[in-house]
Amino acid sequence: MNTEGLSRLLAPRSIAVVGATDREGAYGDTLLRNLARLGYDGELWGVNPKRERIRDVECVPALSDLPRPVDAVAVAVPAPAVPDAIADAVALGCGGAVVVSAGLGEVESGRELEARLVATARAASFPVCGPNGNGIVNFPARAGLWGDSVQSLPTGGVAMISQSGNVAVNALGSRRGIGFHTIVSTGNQAVCDASDWLGALCAADGVRSIAMFLEEDGDGERLAAALADCADHGIGVVVLKVGSSEAGAGAAAAHTGSLAGDQRVFRALIEEAGACWAREPHELLEIARVLAEPRARPDRTGGVAFLTCSGGDSGIAADEADRVGLPLPPLAESTRERLDELLTEAATIGNPLDYTSQIWAERERLAAIVAAVGDDPAIDQMVIFHDTPEELSAETEPGWRATREGLADGAERSAAVPLFASTLPDLIGDTIIRELADRGVASVAGLHTAVRCAAELRRPPGDPGRLRDISAASAAAARGDAGDWLSEAEAKALLAGAGIPVPAGRTAADPAAAAAAAAELGLPVALKLSSPAIQHKSDAGAIALGLESGDEVAEAAARLLGLPLAADAELLVERMAAPGVELLVAARADAVVPALVVGIGGIWTEALDDVAIIPLPASPDRVETALRGLRGAALLTGGRGREPADVAAVASAAAAAGELLLTEGLSLLELNPVLAGPGGCTAVDAVARRAAA
Repeated sequence: MNTEGLSRLLAPRSIAVVGATDREGAYGDTLLRNLARLGYDGELWGVNPKRERIRDVECVPALSDLPRPVDAVAVAVPAPAVPDAIADAVALGCGGAVVVSAGLGEVESGRELEARLVATARAASFPVCGPNGNGIVNFPARAGLWGDSVQSLPTGGVAMISQSGNVAVNALGSRRGIGFHTIVSTGNQAVCDASDWLGALCAADGVRSIAMFLEEDGDGERLAAALADCADHGIGVVVLKVGSSEAGAGAAAAHTGSLAGDQRVFRALIEEAGACWAREPHELLEIARVLAEPRARPDRTGGVAFLTCSGGDSGIAADEADRVGLPLPPLAESTRERLDELLTEAATIGNPLDYTSQIWAERERLAAIVAAVGDDPAIDQMVIFHDTPEELSAETEPGWRATREGLADGAERSAAVPLFASTLPDLIGDTIIRELADRGVASVAGLHTAVRCAAELRRPPGDPGRLRDISAASAAAARGDAGDWLSEAEAKALLAGAGIPVPAGRTAADPAAAAAAAAELGLPVALKLSSPAIQHKSDAGAIALGLESGDEVAEAAARLLGLPLAADAELLVERMAAPGVELLVAARADAVVPALVVGIGGIWTEALDDVAIIPLPASPDRVETALRGLRGAALLTGGRGREPADVAAVASAAAAAGELLLTEGLSLLELNPVLAGPGGCTAVDAVARRAAA
């Protein structure tokens, strides 16, 4: 998409409103009122063939009558007139358009209209926001191209991209101390999607964090590239993605679909980018506000400390930390000695630290306690709980303020990154949030959200180069519908050609040939039916293991060939592999980005659900790190006295499988199980599907 056009559209110095009117309740009236309310001081035109002026805005009959192109065209006319308005804007050389009109691609009768709009815009690389969205509000530019009434708000560093208009409207209406920079309601995303807006906003002056509310995966190539741009600019990103879409057709037919559905692959990409993951709109906005603070992320060399004046809050916070995996290291002896001098006898020194309410309003003492904890060598992040009721009596308010200011004093001068939090969401107001932000202390509303936020902030930053590699792999991957399945014998041949260990094997057409193949390979052997139509041999009874003699092989072959699914199948005879830990290694190309799945496998794959998902390309080192992070990693690393498996060999084989998916144009490749032992690994079963031509 035309980046210059996107920039002009996001921060327009000139605007034309097509469908301008003073009819109350009409989009054209709302747009003009919003621009006036926000104090827009750029060049502004109305487009209305029946009016020369609407209030103090000069009007022209058509866009072509403007004296020069404008940066942004706001389109608020009935759906049938929208495509022509876009064509006129393109012909004039305008920067882009915001279409708040509805009745296009979201309804059957409007799809042809939206197709015309898209064809015109894409041919000219002309950015369009919408249709059927609320539009764009840019507070620094005072440009409210927004279909609902919007108030002038304090400007800040938080941008928001929302596929839900209502979520964006509610964000603007909430009072939580957020300084918004720009909000984009993407609507139908007919021309520009969330990735386009993400890439443009991360380069905008003054944007420090971006919240994304998404209902669709979007284009993985563009999303990964935009996330790389955010990483380059140091912009914090937090994502709330709703709706687990159906896993791709190929992945759903194998184990991979249930273990690495579309939502999990999408989340793996977001986490790879160092972005935060929110579960509901409150978390989304709270984390976005914190990310916009310059002093938000810890350096991840230590752990977290909780400070509160309540034993109950300490216990709840500790339980929440355990649930989300937050490290709460013990305090150093030197820290304990400092605290022993500062705390009363009623306090118990530990992490979490309950400093008790006996030292309420003692500003200097509280500051020293916070600074002592924040300077502990094992602590790089502090969550400081303090509540301020909205209505305090005149005689108690100074004590609450002194306590809050003492805690903030200590947070401001300590080495650890501070996070100020209320226990209940409504016990910290936007005035206090802004007051603390002015001192470089970020705030979160609600204990549960604060613990989640602290955990999300500990994600390592994204690597722009790695994200661009993912984008390139997504561009090169086989997309579209899944195509033909390969037989296991064909899949094993591909694996062997890629250097992935497989059992020595032969194909056979009848029992006698199977027995002869077994004699050549060496007994014992495994015998299977191999056909593109068979993906789950165990469930179908199409496999026999540990056959010790030629007679056993011939007898098993006769039984397998008598199965109903044996039509067009051949026999696959393989030397039995050495026993080992059963693992799943799979790769799929039909998610938002191609991804590799590694985990505990075998017949209990879905039941255990112990997998890691790595966007491709995946190096052996990256895969090995993922394997060692599994819940069942001890099975591989020598837990309970067992001999360690060759994890490096498994990682190399898995990385090769991911590369094979990309180079061979496969939509799915699943190896389950891969047997891993001290001497290496072997893929004893393989399922593969090509992408449709």
